[in-house]
Amino acid sequence: MANITDGAKPTAIQDRSTGDLVKLLSEQVSVLVRNEMKLTQLEMTRKGKQAGVGAGMMGGGGLLALYGVACLIACAVIAIAGVISAWLAALIVGVALLAAAAISALLGKNRLQKATPPVPEESVARIKTDVDVIKQRTHR
Repeated sequence: MANITDGAKPTAIQDRSTGDLVKLLSEQVSVLVRNEMKLTQLEMTRKGKQAGVGAGMMGGGGLLALYGVACLIACAVIAIAGVISAWLAALIVGVALLAAAAISALLGKNRLQKATPPVPEESVARIKTDVDVIKQRTHR
């Protein structure tokens, strides 16, 4: 065991006392946990934003579907009135709006699926790796 009288830190692990090693372990675990918590927070923020965008796109798809239905209703009214060119134009616009609504809803659904489950998977994997490394080094 090295004699530490001048206050200098020992250079080799073999030269450190058990107290020094426990203190070093405590500091490193504390830093590791803090960093993992920050990474988890960032990951959850990113997933929350993605879910918000997906929900907004689905809402936009619903609004477009509402307009499409309104155009189709207008189309039926105009068709009953007997004006052929006007109802055909309303039918084309209604179908186009419904197609846009379907595309928007599908894109929103895909975004929501990417954001679920709302579990920080990357952080969990990193923590498991950290625990495995600590276990392996402890058994030496």
